[in-house]
Amino acid sequence: MPQIIFLPHAEHCPEGAVIEAIPGETIMDAALRNGIEIEHACEMSCACTTCHVIVREGLGSLEESDDLEDDMLDKAWGLEPDSRLSCQAVVKDTDLTVEIPKYTINQVSERQ
Repeated sequence: MPQIIFLPHAEHCPEGAVIEAIPGETIMDAALRNGIEIEHACEMSCACTTCHVIVREGLGSLEESDDLEDDMLDKAWGLEPDSRLSCQAVVKDTDLTVEIPKYTINQVSERQ
């Protein structure tokens, strides 16, 4: 099974994390299944950018983003060429290294 390496993030995984992913699931699904609570204000419907991640390694193994995802990404804080919405990026059989940006455009987090 492929692994996803999450780089350290102060809130979501301070030590970083290495998790196993199931081919065919999204980065978001793999993260949530392993206790990494990436925000997802639109309930993973590609209608916001709160689950924005930067794929530092393995981007080429993911299917290209579609027009809807690209339009959403244009609104993301800290957009980079390797940015993806984790709710849309489907894991295949290649390991990934992912960075969760420090900020999102979500002004109110529903987490306490």
